[in-house]
This record gives sequence, C-alpha cells and structure tokens, in this order.
Amino acid sequence: MKTELSRNYSAVTEFILLGFRTPPKVQILLFLVFLLLYVATVVGNISMITVTKMDSRLQMPMYFFLRNLSYLDLCYSTVIAPKTLANFLSNEKKISYSGCAAQFFFFSMFVTTEGFLLAVMAFDRFSAICSPLLYPVHMSQKVCVRLVTGSYICGCINSMIQTSFTFSLRFCGENRLDHFFCDVPALIKISCADTFVNEIVMFILSALIIITTTTVILASYASILSTVLKIPSTHGRSKTFSTCGSHIAVVSLFYGTVFFMYAQPGAISSPEQSKIIAVLYTLIIPMLNPLIYSLRNRDVKDAVKRILHRKWFSH
Repeated sequence: MKTELSRNYSAVTEFILLGFRTPPKVQILLFLVFLLLYVATVVGNISMITVTKMDSRLQMPMYFFLRNLSYLDLCYSTVIAPKTLANFLSNEKKISYSGCAAQFFFFSMFVTTEGFLLAVMAFDRFSAICSPLLYPVHMSQKVCVRLVTGSYICGCINSMIQTSFTFSLRFCGENRLDHFFCDVPALIKISCADTFVNEIVMFILSALIIITTTTVILASYASILSTVLKIPSTHGRSKTFSTCGSHIAVVSLFYGTVFFMYAQPGAISSPEQSKIIAVLYTLIIPMLNPLIYSLRNRDVKDAVKRILHRKWFSH
C-alpha cells in the first residue's frame, strides 16, 4: 500500500485548475470581466502609488502606508489574475506542482501582510487623532519603515508555515483543483492524507491573525471615536471622521471576505462559495481600494488635480 501511495504521489507533478465550470461562451465573457477588473486594479493602484510618491504634500505616514497598501493589492492580484486569464482561453488549465506552491506562497504572504498593514494604518490614525502632539515621534520615518517591514515579516512567516504544511500533504493521483487558483481549501480537499492537522493549523493561524489585527483596529477606532465625540465643532468631527471613513470601508471589505474564507471550520466544504468570495478579495477589493481612498480623500483628489494641472500646462 505504501509503495502504491508513493508511486501515485510522485506522479502528481501538476494540477488542473477547474475554475468556473461554464460553457465556452460564458468562459469568454468571464475572461473579459476578469480582464477589465485586473486592468482597473493595475491602473488604479499604480496611479495611487504614483500620486502619493510625486506630490510633496502627501509625504506623510498615512500616505506612505497607503502607497504600500496599493503595492500589496497590485502584487497579490497579479499573482492570481494572469494565470486565471490564461486558463479561461486554454483547454488544459494546468499549473505545475512547484508553480502551484509558489503561487500560494506569494498570495498568502501578500494577503497576510495586507491584514497587518491595515492594523498599522488604524494605529496611525489613532496616533494622529488621539496624540497629535506626539504624532511626529510615534510615527517617524524610521518607525513607519519598521512597521511595514514587520508586516511583511509576519506575512512571510505565516506563508511559510501554511505552504510547508499544505505541500507536505500526499496527492495520490487526483490532481484536479476545484478552484481558479491554488488555495489551501481546494488542495486539502484532493489530498489522500489525513488533513485534520492541516485544517486545524489553517483555522488557528487565520483566527490568530484576524483576532490580533482586528483587536488593534477596534481598540484604535474606539479611542478615535471617544476623542472625536469630545470635539465641540460639528465640522471638526465630520472632518476627522472623513479621514477614517476610507480605512473603515477597506477594513470591512477585506476582513469580511477573509473571515468567511479561512476563519470558519466549515469553509472548505463549499467550493462554489469559495470561488465567489475569492473573486472578491483577489480582484474586486484590490480594484476598489484606490477608488475608495481617492474618492473619499480630499488630499488625494487635490493631488491628482495638481499633477494633471502641471502636466496639462507643461505641454
């Protein structure tokens, strides 16, 4: 039996991504929709990175973090979208074993890093609103760089653990993944090994990350709310809330989808639900983030106008 398992295991050198099981005409339509979403994601996030880098008035910690958020959105959507787009037009829809592991590693790292970065951004708003006099000290350039670096380190550690646990599983002949990219729930489902430990590890790590980061976010905004309510001016309160509104919207979208995908023990039993939720956090949320921040943030809108004005009159 062990010999047979070993022989079958060594034979699995690639996976087939089943993706969305629809007729060919619908596949073309999905290709166009995914392409539109991905192009919008690339254009939106590159624009946000460019604007926050070029405008001298946006050289503040808040926009340094926002620039890194756009970079992460661009990275993890790029890990998924190009291969998904190619598979819509391909009959084979294959990905190599090493390619699958690499795709999952980088996707997991970027998504986890984004979760920690959103917590850092909440702490930044807390420092700016609740301790404005000490804000330059609390959020110096050195501190900001360390916080972003720490977010990447946490993301990398989680990704290394998840990838090593997932790709140490045996795959005995069955190599069809009922998903459009390599993700833990789909991989666990086709493994012929006992996956109880893997499911527990995924649940514990996801829950630990979500609980840790959401605690920081909730504590930060509880303090912000308490401080804002003490502001006598209605205009002052609304202005302060407006600077936090974009971040709250982004956090709600991101954590809502990640929670339903990974922090429920029964999440891996519903592949169709997983695909729909995965589309949200791999393409739609990265596309919406720069729109949310640009439409709700007067500083960003003013910076875009200044840049366009300079380019228009330079010609």
